[in-house]
Parts: sequence; structure tokens; C-alpha cells
Amino acid sequence: MSIELLGSFRKFRPVSPPGWSQLRAFAAAGLALVLVSCQLLGDGPTAGNVVPGSLRPNLASDIGAREHPRVVATYGGVYKDQGAERAVASVVGRLVAASDDPSQSYKITILNSPAINAFALPGGYLYVTRGLLALANDTSEVAAVIAHEMAHVTANHAIKRQERAEAKQLANKILTDVVQDSEEARKALISSQLSFARFSQVQELEADAIGVKTLARAGFDPYAASRFLKSMAAYARYQSADKGSSSAPDFLSSHPSTPERLQIAVRSARQIGAPGIGERDRDRYLSQIDGMLFGDDPLEGFVRGRSFLHKALGIGFTVPQGYILENTPEAVLASNGSGTAIRFDGADVSGYSNLVDYMNSGWINGLLPESVRETTINGLPGVTGAAITQGWSFRIAVLRIGKTGYRFIFASRSPNDAFGRDFRQTIDSFKQLTPTERARLRSLRIKVIKTQAGDTPRKLAIGMSGVEPSRRLEFFSILNDLSPNKPIPPGTAVKLVVD
Repeated sequence: MSIELLGSFRKFRPVSPPGWSQLRAFAAAGLALVLVSCQLLGDGPTAGNVVPGSLRPNLASDIGAREHPRVVATYGGVYKDQGAERAVASVVGRLVAASDDPSQSYKITILNSPAINAFALPGGYLYVTRGLLALANDTSEVAAVIAHEMAHVTANHAIKRQERAEAKQLANKILTDVVQDSEEARKALISSQLSFARFSQVQELEADAIGVKTLARAGFDPYAASRFLKSMAAYARYQSADKGSSSAPDFLSSHPSTPERLQIAVRSARQIGAPGIGERDRDRYLSQIDGMLFGDDPLEGFVRGRSFLHKALGIGFTVPQGYILENTPEAVLASNGSGTAIRFDGADVSGYSNLVDYMNSGWINGLLPESVRETTINGLPGVTGAAITQGWSFRIAVLRIGKTGYRFIFASRSPNDAFGRDFRQTIDSFKQLTPTERARLRSLRIKVIKTQAGDTPRKLAIGMSGVEPSRRLEFFSILNDLSPNKPIPPGTAVKLVVD
């Protein structure tokens, strides 16, 4: 299919319709919208093309330097916050001195993304998102993340993985070109995939073990790694709870299952000592991230439950029950547990006298011309249409405000009555916000308080913003790594999300 989705542009920047590139992964991207937060300290972007056997001097640094701008752009830019920067900087020097290679230099960047993620590039380029910093509850947990990523660098995992990937690609080509028996070729390919996936998993587990040792040598709590893995797994379950997705492990995944990683992290920590050793420093860490931006960057609009609202543009819409929204720099994505994916973005339509001409301008492969209809939604001119291509059914709507066409694209392999009903319900909800509604939209931020006598998780959770009321207690408990049913000792530092 040929639906251009604004590429690296911000989702509402004007683009010129002619010559749009082909995009084949629209539905997969929409249906996998929560995967970023489930990576649990993955390696992030690829490390470029490296020819096996050609490891020249400074190759790793060159790869990192080349990929760094792309990483920053992909993850919303660099996040500037003095407290957060101090929180990260305070652990790096100690970890470098305690690492397997104290001579290795590092360049660490806080990314302006609400996703829970961290990764490393060759050459000592390390990244943590502000979303990860918001989930952490003490200095040792941040140190555990950074120690893990340092281990990837000192063990040259990115280079080794690239070499193995190229060897796998060549082996697969030989198999498909030479083996005539399709069933035997399929079995051989699966075996090759499993071998490569296991190689990646071994790297992750190796980095976990090295990271825990580095953490302890630097004087931090070695159990922080297992503690933070639990928090990330709980947050991932919280985000995907409404989707009804399976918790079964993907055996072709490049990352080990969380239980396996937890076992190794705990075992590594026990080899060092019993729980209670090492520095955690909860109060100081939380004081440093007090006031930090939480969730969406206001320049990208806000997700509030099932609604997307953009203060600067003055627009908003709501998806039906059962859908989970994700706001990214390129588009707003949503999906449900029934296989429907949604994408919302904006395009420049100033070159078209009417939206029917725009819909028929060639940016959609498989468009059914007889399906194109003009419409009006909440006083705004619009056009709707349908397309079928490559086994997918699409419903498309474009609503115009000035020079911008706001585009809704629904996709499903098995369209039914609910597919059409959800499409109509969503576009009917699109509206221009009133001045009062725009004034009330404020960024969410972390607010750190000290608990008082009588405070309970349920009582404190009531004051949380940006969370569905029925899930505030669950969210508060995960964010603070506290039991929802146990009293909180007075004087405990806790995080609230407020606007």
C-alpha cells in the first residue's frame, strides 16, 4: 500500500502530497504501539552496516557519532532539566570507575520521550528517556540501568550483533537459493532465527550480570536491577491491560523473558551479599526529578485517557472504549484487542480546491473511487473513503481546518460492523476546542511530596491527574513501587502526577 505518513516530519507540519514514499508497516506499527515501553532496557536502533573482519580503529565511535542525531530526532530531541541531568551525572563517574573498562569514555543523553527505555550505541553513546527516569524511585535504580548499558559498550555487543546479523542474512540467502525443498528450507530458516535470537538474549543476560557487578563495585544496591525490572514489567502490564494481549513469551524475541532476567539479576546480587547492602538514596533522587515533565511533550499534544487534545492547534478527538492511544512525533496511534489500528496525522492540503480531489490525488493505493464522499463533521468540511490492498481494509477520513487536512486512517484485516462503527464514532468526535478547554490543558509533571500520618496509597492516588479515575491507585502503586494495600510510613517521599 502507498499511504505516506509524514516520514521524519512532526505530525502536523505541512508536507507536499506528490511523490509520497511507500510505507508497508502501517498496521504493524499501529498494532504494536506499546512495544517501546516493553523493551526493558533493549539496544534501540541498529548500529549501521559493519563488514565482518573490518573492525578498524575508531569504528565504534564513528558509528555512534553517525547514528546519534537520528536517535535524538526519533525520540523527541534532548530533554533539558537540571535536576534530571544531575541525577544521571551523579552516578556515571562512579560507574565508569567501577566498570570493566574505566578508560572508556561515555556520552549520555536524556531523551525527551515518555517511553520507558534505555539503550547504547557503539562508541560509548548511552541514552535514557525521561519516562524511564520518572519510573525509577532511587539513584541505585538509575545506576542499574546505566551500568547495564555500559556493559553493552564494554562487551562490544552492538558490533558483534551486527556481524552475526550479516552472517545470518548470508546464510538465509544461501538456504533459499540452494535448498529446493521448501519445507526443509523453512525449518532451516526457523533454526537460524532461533540461533540468532538466542545470541541476542545471551548478550542481554551477560549485560545484566556485568551491570549488577559494576553496580555493587560502585557502592550501589545490587538488588536495584531486579527491583527496576519488576517495576518496568508492572508498568508494561498496566499499559497493555486494556488490550487483552497474551503474556506468552515471543521465542523469536531478541530479549529474554522478564522472569528469566529477574532470576539472573537476583542470583547475581545474592552472590555479592544479602538484601540491604549498598546505597539507594531515594529522597535525594526524587527531589532531583521533582517538577520533571511527565507524559507527552506539549508540542506534540496530550493523551488524556481515550482522548487526544492539542492545545496549540485547538483540536481534539476521542477513540472508542477498548482502544489505547499512543502519541508519537510522527503520528497519533491507537489499537484495540480486535486487530484494528488507527493513525492520525496532518498534511498540507492548500494545493487542493476541495478534499475530494485531495483524496483522489494518489496518496492511497487501492482506493475505491465510489467510496469517496464529502461530509461535514462538527461544522468542519471533510471527506471519507475506503481502500483495500494487500489483504487490509482501510477507512480514511480527512477533515479540513484552514490549510491543514487532519487525517484518520483505520486499518483491519477482518473488518466487521464494529470496524465501521468505531471509525464513524472517532471522526464524529473530532472538534475544535473552545478557548476554555484550551486554557485548561496543561502539561503533566512529577510532584514529589513527603507523606504524613494517615496517608494511604488510595488517598494519595485521588490527587493524580491524567489517569483514568478507576486506575489511579494501580498507577500510583506502580509509579512509587509501593503496595496498594499497605500503609505508607510518614515521611516517605512519593511521586504524584499533576497538571
